[in-house]
Amino acid sequence: MKKLVVSVLSTVLAFSLAACGSKPEATPAPAEGGAQGSQGGQEVTLNIGATPVPHAEILKYIQPKLKDQGVNLEIKEFTDYVQPNVQVNEKQLDANFFQHKPYLEQFNKDQGMDLQPVVAVHIEPFGGYSKKIKKIDELADGATIALPNDPTNNGRALALLEKNGVIKLKEGVGISGTVKDIVENKKNLKFKEVEAAMLPRVLEEVDLALINTNYALEAKLVPTTDALILEDKESPYANYLVARPDNKDSEAMQKLAKELNSPEVKQFIEEKYKGAIVPAF
Repeated sequence: MKKLVVSVLSTVLAFSLAACGSKPEATPAPAEGGAQGSQGGQEVTLNIGATPVPHAEILKYIQPKLKDQGVNLEIKEFTDYVQPNVQVNEKQLDANFFQHKPYLEQFNKDQGMDLQPVVAVHIEPFGGYSKKIKKIDELADGATIALPNDPTNNGRALALLEKNGVIKLKEGVGISGTVKDIVENKKNLKFKEVEAAMLPRVLEEVDLALINTNYALEAKLVPTTDALILEDKESPYANYLVARPDNKDSEAMQKLAKELNSPEVKQFIEEKYKGAIVPAF
């Protein structure tokens, strides 16, 4: 009987010691998308807001390459220029890809945000389109011209009109001009300010519309052949990948930036858009 008790006690003690010595290891918490990049082979998700053409198309092209590097690229498409910035600022998105730096700087100033450019990707030459005339000098007296209503693209459109002799702006205003800065309008042209995304839709209603290239492409317009006037390739309006100060230098974001500036993307842009979109790197 005594031997039996000793045996039972030894067994109990053995189990107790085993339990103390085999504490389960804590499971590591998943990495946050955009914060640190892939860790220990774990896949990281980056949520990116983009306008459909060409931004989302470029992102979709590099999705498989990023997947191989442990970055799952989720693309959310937008047709406006406000929500992509708002949602990055509110951390609903990790980054966006749709805008040039003058627009970003003005948006940050107006909205009290601090969104950051990560890398320049391409230039979209801004153009003037018409369904009623074939040449810019055919604009009739009193013709109506549609312009983007956001300040940076509005000034950009007016600067393009001035460069092509349509109007003259107050000296020194450059791309910051407004219709109030027009000092010479020999043809008594009328100006209609419209949300940028709506410009292709009003093209039939006006004599000339100044349209951002991404919206022109969505409307099946070819800038190099359809535009009556077009910015040249020296345009300062490069489109950027944009993020927040807290995640712009993360491993995953830098992998995305590197792919967006890769030789493969340069070739993709040149071959697919045939001069309508120009690499900025």
